[in-house]
Amino acid sequence: MPDLVAVVGPTGTGKSELALTIAERLAAQGRPAEIVNADAMQLYRGMDIGTAKLSVEERRGVPHHQLDVLDVTDEASVAAYQRDARADVEWITAAGGTAVLVGGSGLYVSSVLFDLAFPGTDPALRAALEQEHAEHGPNALLARLRVLDPAAAADVDARNPRRLIRAVEIASRSEAVTPRLPSVPRAWRSARVLRLHRERDELVGSLHARAERMFRDGLVDEVDALRTAGLEQGRTARAAIGYSQALDVVHGRSTVGEAVEATAVATRKYARRQVSWFKRYDAEVLDVTGTDVAGLQAVARRIVP
Repeated sequence: MPDLVAVVGPTGTGKSELALTIAERLAAQGRPAEIVNADAMQLYRGMDIGTAKLSVEERRGVPHHQLDVLDVTDEASVAAYQRDARADVEWITAAGGTAVLVGGSGLYVSSVLFDLAFPGTDPALRAALEQEHAEHGPNALLARLRVLDPAAAADVDARNPRRLIRAVEIASRSEAVTPRLPSVPRAWRSARVLRLHRERDELVGSLHARAERMFRDGLVDEVDALRTAGLEQGRTARAAIGYSQALDVVHGRSTVGEAVEATAVATRKYARRQVSWFKRYDAEVLDVTGTDVAGLQAVARRIVP
């Protein structure tokens, strides 16, 4: 097995359980393993309930990296993540261990696995695009992106202002290429990629139950507390699924029931984009279907005999 293993797939497919079990089985064989997070929202300190971040106890003694490294006022940067996560992988493997990359943020996962370059920002252009979006909405920017970079326009979530503006910013710079997964990506280093699936009907029900559980477990209180840390000033964190809906509850713009439903709908749409993204990975990927802990543990036993 290579010294880099990636566990990828949409939300709610059991990635954390599979990654932990693989790490434990490797450690039992004298091959230390550590986990590198590839969920963009789990980078943020204090964003725990809405991201399904494992507690220290739930990590079962397996070291984790790239958790709780940003304040909610920071803007997540895939370029910075690529640098730091790859440094973690190199540190783990140089010590004779196996790095287990786990997460569903497609571009973040791909930034580690493949040779992708990420252009810097242009503050003046970014400010102008933000102003244009504020005054005219997303349609004009999306139309411009279709002209500049049709492939990027097809990929972008136009309902996410930050991502739309970033895509137009990059496409507007003649020397830049919009970062996305090439049709035949070149690997950064040898890796074993495990791609998780669940049947659609089962996943839909699971994601709705997950949204209910997040609010029942105190997501609104978590969000209210994070407001004092600057959540509403954070460009990336405040837009996270579940957090924007919980903010609506805090401000009286929706009920908890409405927020649960809106979160479930947004999560289903995100899961569809995740499935689409990871479909682009090549035939070397091992597809895994696991519906419960016992099933995922059985998969881990096959992967690490």
